Amino acid sequence: MKIILLVHALLIILFLSDTSGGRIHDKPMADVTPSPLPAGSRLLQDLGFLAFTLPHVEILMPARKPRGQALTLEQQLANQALHHRRLRIEHGNSSVKRCRVVKDRIRLWKDGVRDLVMELCCALHNFRVRLTPWQPIVESG
Repeated sequence: MKIILLVHALLIILFLSDTSGGRIHDKPMADVTPSPLPAGSRLLQDLGFLAFTLPHVEILMPARKPRGQALTLEQQLANQALHHRRLRIEHGNSSVKRCRVVKDRIRLWKDGVRDLVMELCCALHNFRVRLTPWQPIVESG
């Protein structure tokens, strides 16, 4: 199963796309998913969404290493800062996957069941986060 999650800085899941089975790349899936982000938002995304843009939304993405060249020191430091923020989001993803039904192969083929299972697992994650909230990311600079 493949889904797109939008996670707040406090690790609360704000948006969950419909699940899609099979092999599909992140960007085409994001292109067909309606964006719930308001104008002026900031979106931290990984390199799987390389050409993905949204109008009036600031996109934060690590710099790619040019072929045969190295990244500059400024690009390396910026990538490290984004990595530390992205790592917290990955912790949120792993928190959702604590529900083993999400991580293991799901054999429920009835329409809407996969989406419902994912919604319930994300709701449990949000419940856990609200019981013991994460500290917000403090941006330097």
